[in-house]
This record gives sequence, C-alpha cells and structure tokens, in this order.
Amino acid sequence: MNQRITKGMAVLLWLDNRRKWLVEVSDGKEFHTHKGIVKLDELMDKCYGDAITTSRGQRLYALKPSFCDRLSSFERPTQILYPKDMGLLLLKLGLEPGKRVIEAGTGSGAFTAAMTNVVRPTGHVYSYDINSDFLRKAESNLAELDLLSYVTLRCSDAANGFTESDVDAVFLDLADPWNIISPAHRALKGGANLASFSPTINQVEKAVAALRREGFIGIENCELILRHIRVEEGKSRPETRMIGHTGYLTFARKVNVSESTV
Repeated sequence: MNQRITKGMAVLLWLDNRRKWLVEVSDGKEFHTHKGIVKLDELMDKCYGDAITTSRGQRLYALKPSFCDRLSSFERPTQILYPKDMGLLLLKLGLEPGKRVIEAGTGSGAFTAAMTNVVRPTGHVYSYDINSDFLRKAESNLAELDLLSYVTLRCSDAANGFTESDVDAVFLDLADPWNIISPAHRALKGGANLASFSPTINQVEKAVAALRREGFIGIENCELILRHIRVEEGKSRPETRMIGHTGYLTFARKVNVSESTV
C-alpha cells in the first residue's frame, strides 16, 4: 500500500539524478527552484511516488528520502564520508542493533548518524571531538534525524582516553589516528573491531605501526573507487567524471594476548 504524505514528513523532490531537493511538508510555505515554485502544502495527501507540477509546468516526483538522501542534507563544517566508504565501514565494524560504539572525530556527525541508525534502539554511539562548534552542529544534525537519544557527544581529546570500556567497536576519523590506538585498545572488548579513515597513506603507515605495537591482528587496508556508468543504447560507457580518491580504510581486531602475530 502506498504511503500517504502528511504534514511534517520529509519528501525528496526529484527532477533527475543531479537535481533533487529534500523538503519538509508544511502549511503555507513554498520551495523555489530554477524550474518553478512548489507549494509544499500541495504535497499533503499525495503518496510517495506521485508527481507534482511546479509553477512553470515542470513535473517533479515526490519520493520517500532514503537514509543516504537525509545525510546529504547535513550542514557540514567538515567534509563527510562518502556512502561508498560508509557501507564497508558499517559491515567491517560488525554493527547491528544493541552494539556499543566509540567514535573519535565527530565532525558533522554524518557517520555518527549512520552508525546510530544501525545500532539503535538498544545500542549506543559515544562520539568524541575536541571542537565544540563541530559537536553543536553534529547535535543539530542528529536531532534532525531523531537519533540524538541514542548518541552521547563528548567534547574531549580522545588521546586522553575514553570514558567507556568493553565496547563492541571503535571508529577513528582523525588526523593522528596512531595516537588513539592505545586508548582504543583499552576500550574495546576482546575480539572487537576497529576501523580508521585517513586521506593520506602517511597517516595509514603510522596507524598500522601503532596497531601492530598494540597487538591488533587481521590488519587490512583498502581504498574504494566508485565509477558511474552512463547507459544509452548503443553507446554506453563510463561517466567522464568520477570521484577518485576519498580516503584509505584501515581495519583491525583486538585480541586478548600481550603479543600477537599480525
């Protein structure tokens, strides 16, 4: 059964793959685009998937926003992780409902939100950042998605250690992840997963050296490249432009021995 749109609901107005806008349905408000104006109250009682016509006669489709769509609307004091990286991180961290996770480097809160969306309602994310402005923006972004009650934001330097212990996973998104490996080791359960995101290979080298010193095993490093394909009958080919390097992903597991072979 098609879901009917009501006041206060989020709608993705879709023109094409490049032009789409996230709006909230409300009384008496208008959304302006270069293709004309949409009266937002006219979305009420439509169903997701229905079309709406702008003041200039352009047809837009009213779609239910995916979680990825919602993240794209985040206000960003920092660059957020790309979905291609988020997907593998969530899987390799072993996240599921009920898991407790530490994040060091909150930034805009985009990956905080992605992790929280997976571990809720019985799990929790503890996110650390030394920048109070970033934390305030992340708090606002998380509140927009009704996720704030599953997150604890801490204005603290992760290098000084974490308040939590016996957590199921740790994620690092910092300029100096090697300085956080030891606190992360102390906070993790035995056998639990750690992941780190770094834009440069120099950071990866230092992080991996620190992981080995702490006795982590199963250390892996990778880079994900996403290339879109333009499909037209008889002349399909890769898109001319693509997002190349975003960052390197590092994964490791804690074991309960003083010396380990990696």
